Amino acid sequence: MDKKDNQTKFDKSYLEMAFVWAKNSYCKRRQVGALLVKDKMIISDGYNGTPSGFENVCEEGDVTKPYVLHAEANAITKVAKSGNSSEGATLYVTDSPCMECSKLIIQSGISRVVYAREYRIIDGIELLKRAGVEVVKMDFDKNK
Repeated sequence: MDKKDNQTKFDKSYLEMAFVWAKNSYCKRRQVGALLVKDKMIISDGYNGTPSGFENVCEEGDVTKPYVLHAEANAITKVAKSGNSSEGATLYVTDSPCMECSKLIIQSGISRVVYAREYRIIDGIELLKRAGVEVVKMDFDKNK
């Protein structure tokens, strides 16, 4: 197995784990999961939800509450709190990052983002590419 095939194998495995992690979210409209991986070790994880200490209710009716944190933001702030560095890490996320999360990704030194589902607004992806972050959209079939 060559290096590219090996990387693809790891990418699929970590992305699958991000989908599993997303199931922890209490959000009804969309469950998103994220893993931060550095040197083949998971250094952080996150899923979308309310801040610590808040009720685990993400929506009011069909509208997401404005203080719900995205999975990427949770993973990035969690690694910062741990004292680890995300410099050079890969972020595996079930859905493409928004503009706000993309700014956090760039500032935290994450060098690569792998995602499966594209959100209808792709300005975050465009910003990541502009900043030189490697972005990989992976066709992902959970049944394979």
